Amino acid sequence: MKLMLIGFGVVGQGLVMILHDKADDLKTRYGFSPQVVGVATGSRGILYNANGLSLQKLLGAGQAGTLAHYPDEDGLERDFVDALDLIQNRDADVLVEVSPTNIRTAMPAMQHLQEAIATGKHIVTANKGPVAIGFKALLQQAKEANVHIRYESTLMAGTPAIATGLETLAGSTIQSARGIVNGTTNYILTEMENGLTYDDALSRAQQLGYAETDPTADVEGYDAAAKVLIMLNAFFGIEASLDDIDVMGITSITPEAILAATEANERYKLIASATPQGGQVKLVRLPLNDPLAHVKGATNALTFETDLMGDVTVMGAGAGQQETGLGLLADLLAIHRIVSV
Repeated sequence: MKLMLIGFGVVGQGLVMILHDKADDLKTRYGFSPQVVGVATGSRGILYNANGLSLQKLLGAGQAGTLAHYPDEDGLERDFVDALDLIQNRDADVLVEVSPTNIRTAMPAMQHLQEAIATGKHIVTANKGPVAIGFKALLQQAKEANVHIRYESTLMAGTPAIATGLETLAGSTIQSARGIVNGTTNYILTEMENGLTYDDALSRAQQLGYAETDPTADVEGYDAAAKVLIMLNAFFGIEASLDDIDVMGITSITPEAILAATEANERYKLIASATPQGGQVKLVRLPLNDPLAHVKGATNALTFETDLMGDVTVMGAGAGQQETGLGLLADLLAIHRIVSV
């Protein structure tokens, strides 16, 4: 399987690290021997070698901050206008889209995926934009081209939330999906329950790398809202926009409110939910008998309400370099199983 990566930041490098470190295990257990043949970034260079790029050299160039540090070798090409030029004019079996997310327009990632389909490439993506916006048309385009799209990492990184809903629970009707899908806000709420103020909890989250320097998308609920759009698309076939989602963040929470919930044997959580009627992101007080009330720190969890299995909860890491890389790898292995039959 020949892979082309669009984006080579933390997530792209995480996937390449796993492919490098687990190469022998992947070949022995799954007969999976992928080659990375192309990598494109927005401002740090583009590489292509039909014979395969060295994963170790790629990681070295990534750590150095630019693909210009990748050494010359036979068959290496660098002269490309942009990522679209690479996608349109060079071969690969799978496009791995891990460029930065634009949740308002889904661009340029959507165009990358459309061109991948047009050139017969399967798709694995961690980019939330195209799965949240315009996904129905993209799926139809892929179906007509006999191209597979996998997007596990868009919801809870390597924790198999989408695979659980679409595959493990296949045959059951999902009546709702609700959960904690943003680790930053869950970490802040946990630390406030431990006695910190909102500002101190946010500062600690930033120091640990859970929160960005500008945490707006997380703390005001918009990252969780984007994941609601993904759940609506994935589990209910509903296409919506951010304007259709009732979004609430955690910026108004006070230590007094946290204490009042504790005294009532309840716990505040930012809950993202999707049903056939729509979705929302809301700060709620959960009773302690709700499994989601016991999800602490940066952990994510999603509860499926189903007709045949009742409530099913999947819990695990919702972010991280290695964790998101694992979600991408799981999708690559799924495509490998399908196309190698």
